[in-house]
Amino acid sequence: MSLSGHQSPLMGTDEWLTPPEILARLGTFDLDPCSPINRPWATAAQHLTVRDDGLSVPWSGRVWLNPPFGREAVKWLSRLRDHGNGIALIPARTETEMFFTTVWGHANGVLFLKGRPHFHFVDGTRAKFNSGAPIALIAYGRENLASLQSSGLGAVVIQSKEKAS
Repeated sequence: MSLSGHQSPLMGTDEWLTPPEILARLGTFDLDPCSPINRPWATAAQHLTVRDDGLSVPWSGRVWLNPPFGREAVKWLSRLRDHGNGIALIPARTETEMFFTTVWGHANGVLFLKGRPHFHFVDGTRAKFNSGAPIALIAYGRENLASLQSSGLGAVVIQSKEKAS
């Protein structure tokens, strides 16, 4: 597990940190199951790394999820969907099967970030280039939707939790 695909593979790493200014606007989290082993700032009270295999251990409380952006993302999003309490940062690819199976009809809301964020290397250094794609924050649970709505980070789409067909 790694935080892959946030930027070009030409950047020399597949592990990218969420900009701290995004996290600061969302409140505190209890668990980050996709945390890098070394990190310059906390994203949650508890961090699970590749050594812990965050998909295979129990989750509790409010979860911050910045999953791998590749084919593995759907596993992480499915787990957060089933957990029902947290916020995920994912590419805003709203037409994909992943969005339909984990977001549309399942999440309480979606925030489309203003602009494209600059992720950070695990040493805290801000990448020179932006994410290269639009990013969305996905809220599971009413309290997490309220966090998105009050964050000022972008436009929020609120949805009912009826299953999409």
